[in-house]
Order: sequence, then structure tokens, then C-alpha cells
Amino acid sequence: MSQVQPGDAPQVLDLIGIGFGPSNVAMAIAISEHNTDAAAQQPVSAHFFEQQPRFGWHRGMLIDDATMQVSFLKDLVTLRNPTSEFSFLCYLKSRGRLVDFINHKNLFPLRVEFHDYFEWAAAKVGDMVSYRQEVVGVTPVLNDGGAVEYLDVTVRSDEGLTVHRARNVVIGTGLRPLMPEGVERGDRVWHNSELLAKVEGLEGASPSRFVVVGAGQSAAENVAYLHRRFPEAEVCAVFSRYGYSPADDSSFANRIFDPGAVDEYFAAPGDVKRRLMDYHGNTNYSVVDIDLIDDLYRQMYQEKVLGTERLRFLNVSRLAAVEEKPDTVHATVTNLVTGEEAVLDADIVVFATGYSPVDPLGLLGEAAGSCLRDEEGRVRVERDYRIATEAGLSCGIYLQGGTEHTHGITSALLSNTAIRVGEILDSLLARGVKATSDEARPLADAS
Repeated sequence: MSQVQPGDAPQVLDLIGIGFGPSNVAMAIAISEHNTDAAAQQPVSAHFFEQQPRFGWHRGMLIDDATMQVSFLKDLVTLRNPTSEFSFLCYLKSRGRLVDFINHKNLFPLRVEFHDYFEWAAAKVGDMVSYRQEVVGVTPVLNDGGAVEYLDVTVRSDEGLTVHRARNVVIGTGLRPLMPEGVERGDRVWHNSELLAKVEGLEGASPSRFVVVGAGQSAAENVAYLHRRFPEAEVCAVFSRYGYSPADDSSFANRIFDPGAVDEYFAAPGDVKRRLMDYHGNTNYSVVDIDLIDDLYRQMYQEKVLGTERLRFLNVSRLAAVEEKPDTVHATVTNLVTGEEAVLDADIVVFATGYSPVDPLGLLGEAAGSCLRDEEGRVRVERDYRIATEAGLSCGIYLQGGTEHTHGITSALLSNTAIRVGEILDSLLARGVKATSDEARPLADAS
């Protein structure tokens, strides 16, 4: 551990944010609004570090006609502060499209439009973030009494390593693309998170067959996009069901995303938590918007009528093996009912197989040893999204994501982002921040 030496007077931030995706952009906005509130008695000093060169959120899936699955009212601020200048409606006003959007009569914007909104909002708090800065470690700092009062955050950039000190950290590093066990990404084996960039790399090529693996929204969007983008190619969808299952976005089911549902889920016994996830997993996991399902079926049937079948659905099947060659991919598909195997020679195999949360303790080094776990080995998280720690660690380590086991299905979704960052800010204030108006500076050059 780092030991504070007599005479040390390092710059100490109230909060350092690791990552600058939508959740931590919302966090920065909440802090910015708090600090500009004339009634605020405790200004909060904060800075965020993001390894990407600029803001980016699932860029590989910004298909031109794909829409959001959440209402525009569940933006970065509205549920917390409906009068915020950072709202999606204010963004539309600034872009000159507010009236056009209203006339559109749609709660669900294009995904590419919502990404532009995120970029617009991120730029408005751009003084609070440093891009091309990767957090590589967090080290506890002992005070004179032997307790951990601060955390030193080591950041790597093109200029080398620097260390910044904070009383609290908030981790918002997002999700990691998930591939089936034993399958590696390659030139012809993709994860859907990189779809658009990879497709651009095919410029001039004339692929004859794609195989798309998965049964969720992203898989269906991939199938529709590739079928449209490559009008001479066959697109084969492989999934273990009879067909895509529709997402349950009915009014009552959507209550699982309400802010109040987080309180109920957090307080529920473990067996009730499991039942709630089983009941309502079909609001988000391995499900597809019904309009897209209908469009794909209509297209498939039309091709059957015309005798020009390019859209194939290999249902009740699974991809048993994939072997990448220099000029093709051998995809072995097994029928789950008969056990029969068929080998498809494809130009590209796309895995739309979801994401997994990043281990929140991976960056914490020695501090991870002070974080408590439950009986199943999962990180214990308090209601305010702070990791439960041993008494000797007084710093707050907050999570934006990776809390599904404690806070429910909204952990990695946008639905509760605005409320969550407000609760984290309230927790910081309640625990007592000691902000300074000085500009943050690195503690040391660790290069």
C-alpha cells in the first residue's frame, strides 16, 4: 500500500471515474449540475478517464435503421431532473429537429441518433474527462491511523504513467463481448460488436454466405442488415429455438425497470430475486422486437414465393464447431432434434452471443482484498451501489454495472441510469466530500 508521508499535500479529488460511457457521462452531468446549483453547499471535485480516443458506445452496431429499445425519456437526466439542459429534448432543439421528432410520434429514436445525443452530452462536460487515458491500477493509501482513506489511481497515456488521488472511485467500464467457449475471433469469425467496422473491411469483396449465431435483438438486426447490405449473399440464422421470441415490453412488465423496482429487488430474498429474473428475463434477454420478427418472416416468405431464397433460418439447431480457413469458414450445424450435422462453407460467421460484465475488482489490486463477497462469491454491493468493504477502508468504490445480482435487471441497461447516478451523488454527499476548487494534478510521474 502507498503510505502518506509527513508533509505530503497531494491534490485529492472527491471522485475519479473509470471509463466514460453513458453511465459515467450521466455521473459527470449530475456532478456538474450539482456544482452549478447556487444552493449546493458541498461542491464535488471529479475527473474521468477513458481509454478510447473519443466518446463511443457500441459503434459497431449503429446500423442506420436500428432503433433504441428504451423510451427517449430514459435519457441521461430526465428521470432525475426533467428540467435539465442535458436532456434528449434539449439535444433535439439544438439540432433543429424538435418539431420533426414530435411529428414522428415515436418514443424510440434511431440508435445512431441517440449515440449522437450521448456525444453531444459528453462534449458539454468535456472538461471533466481525459481521453486516451487507461486506468491500469488502483492502490490503497494508508493514513496515520493505518486506515485506507484515499485511493491512488494509476493512469497510462502516450506520455507515460501518472497517479491521481481520490476519496472515491466509480467504475463504469461497460461490458466485454462474449464468445462461446473455445471460439476465437478472427478475420472471418466476428462478434457482432464489431459488425460495421468489419463490413467496411469487405469493401470490394462479394461474399456469398454469412452465418449469424444467436437469438436476440442484435442477432436479428445483424441478419436483417447483412441481407440488405449484400443483395447477392445468402444469410443463414442459427438458433436453438423454433423462432425468435418477442420482447415483452408491455406496460405492466416494464415495471421491472422502474426505479422503485430496484428497492424491491434489493430487499428481496435470494430465491425471490431468482424468480423475478426468471419471470422477466424476456423483457431484455434473447428476445427481439416483434416488428423486426414480422419483417424477417415476411421477407423469408416472399423469397419462398419468388423462388429466390437468400434468407435461411436454421432453427432448433446449434453451431457445434467453427473452423476458420484463409478463404472460408467451415461451420458445423447440428439439428437438436435429429442430431444430424450439416457443414456450411461461409465467408463470415457472426456471433451475436452477448456480453459479460467486466470484473469490477480486476483493477483494484490490493484494495480488492478489502472488498466483501457473498456466499456465492459475488461482490457484495450496498443499496447506494457502493461495494461493501472491510471497516479499515473508508473510501467509496461505486459500481455502474455488474450489480444485477443485487439491484436487478437494470444494472447494465439505460433505463435507470439517471436515477442511479443521482443516488451515487447523494451517497457521496451524505458520506461527506471535502472538495477543493484547485485543478486536479497528477501525484507523481510513474514512468
